[in-house]
Amino acid sequence: MSDADTIFALSSGQPPAAIAIVRISGAEALAAAGELTSAKLEPRRPRVVALRADGDLLDNALALFFPGPNSSTGEDTVEFHLHGGRAVVNAVLAALARNPKLRAAEAGEFTRRAFANGRIDLAEAEGLADLLSAETEAQRRSAMLLAGGSFSREVHEWTAELLRLAAGVEALLDFSDEGDVDEGLPAQWHADLARLESGIEAALRRPSAERLRDGIRVVLAGPPNAGKSTLFNRLVGREAAITHEIAGTTRDLIEAPVAIGGLPFLMIDTAGLRSSADAVETIGVDRARAALDAADLVLWLGSPGDAPRHHDVIRVRSRCDELAIDSTADFNVSGRTGEGVDALVGNMLSRARDTLPVAGEAALHARHRDALQDAASALREANASDDLLIIAESLRLARAALDRITGRAGVEDMLDTLFGRFCIGK
Repeated sequence: MSDADTIFALSSGQPPAAIAIVRISGAEALAAAGELTSAKLEPRRPRVVALRADGDLLDNALALFFPGPNSSTGEDTVEFHLHGGRAVVNAVLAALARNPKLRAAEAGEFTRRAFANGRIDLAEAEGLADLLSAETEAQRRSAMLLAGGSFSREVHEWTAELLRLAAGVEALLDFSDEGDVDEGLPAQWHADLARLESGIEAALRRPSAERLRDGIRVVLAGPPNAGKSTLFNRLVGREAAITHEIAGTTRDLIEAPVAIGGLPFLMIDTAGLRSSADAVETIGVDRARAALDAADLVLWLGSPGDAPRHHDVIRVRSRCDELAIDSTADFNVSGRTGEGVDALVGNMLSRARDTLPVAGEAALHARHRDALQDAASALREANASDDLLIIAESLRLARAALDRITGRAGVEDMLDTLFGRFCIGK
């Protein structure tokens, strides 16, 4: 298989559907379309055509031709918008498969060609992958920004500033070789470099795409029989945990992903925290303590004074329909009746928004953060040195790190993994 092959695939959802889109991309795309229809396809002008193979009418479809390089893949591309029945789609795909100049596309191959042909960069491709897997409104918004080039534009601006700063260093190096100058870099140059470093470090403080994907980890913790599982079931909207009046019913972690108010959460119910001679319960308690350490937010259902030391704790008095109101708790709720739960959820959403991207800001992947860390480290080294050669090399390393984000350098080892996340036809 070669990147020069002309490929085809169903690029919409699996039939049956109202419409199905079959895409062909490559040098032979227009010729392949011509073997199914005698109609002449003009660039970017949709046309209703009859698709035929071996004399049989396959479908009356809408056909579009997008000449490269101004197409989604950067190559000549043809799309057939078919009636979305299985038989129609299978017949058209079978006809294309019989063409020796075509082959079926692999997962993510259309997007990979768009990247290879400069139609999108690597960060934008990652945004498309995020968009395909988005399940909440927050995930969709962040993915749209990344796919639309919001972060890539920032990287390009940083790179342009780096090139400007590097040019000043190279000019001094050239002059110093000729013995014409003895001066170092001006104070403004160092100020500009510090400002660039600050901008990159600010980006590093943004929420991670992994948190946006996996959800805010909310751990319900407290002593046995405090109402944790009942409240857990109320928050996730189903009977995910067994509830019983016998203390110690929950012995292991129970996790349930849920979207609330368009934000992703991972709710975690835990074993009651107490000393026990039961070996199995002891394991559950140890796991509960470990979950507390990894939590983004803790709902503590024990005595407010016993709340764990954690950066974000909500002290909850549960079972308020049975027990007296506790004025020292942040919220008094009943998982059984739902009393007070809406106010608790509103507070959880407010705290969660502080840990997720703000409007107009894309979440960054671990790969992006690693590259930005490398760039910031190189800039710090450049700003701390008086040696022009060290400064020039540090700036080169910073540019190389930024280039890894957009795919200009050093990313071959992860391309297969990235584009393998896409479906066939994307």
